[in-house]
Amino acid sequence: MRALVQTVSRASVTVDGEVVGAVADGLLVLLGVTHGDDAAVAQALARKVYELRILDGERSAAELRAPVLVVSQFTLYGQVRKGRRPSWAAAAPAEVAEPLVTTFCAALRTLGATVATGAFRAHMLVESVNVGPRTVIVDL
Repeated sequence: MRALVQTVSRASVTVDGEVVGAVADGLLVLLGVTHGDDAAVAQALARKVYELRILDGERSAAELRAPVLVVSQFTLYGQVRKGRRPSWAAAAPAEVAEPLVTTFCAALRTLGATVATGAFRAHMLVESVNVGPRTVIVDL
């Protein structure tokens, strides 16, 4: 699994003109799933992201009780080593990825996080205002 984590003053996901998830003063997590990932990986990554000291004063979302917006993002596993057309072969298929994204979100909630989400398999408009800016890639 791979997470692109950004500190945001606000972030939202809109699908078909309706906001389906939004946070303020928290984290935006773009989450990719690859082959071989499982529930244990999703849970470990959730803990790492929630406890990541990326917010002001080197504090974590867990310390500040900051909300987290999670957006499934298979394109995090896009590869462009050859040519100009990305290959998505490293991304897990949707039927594998969706339950693991759900497991990741559930693990965050178990840790005490307030979690908002995008909509899986939907065409989403993601808006965010990055603070810092601070953006970190976390792989497990």
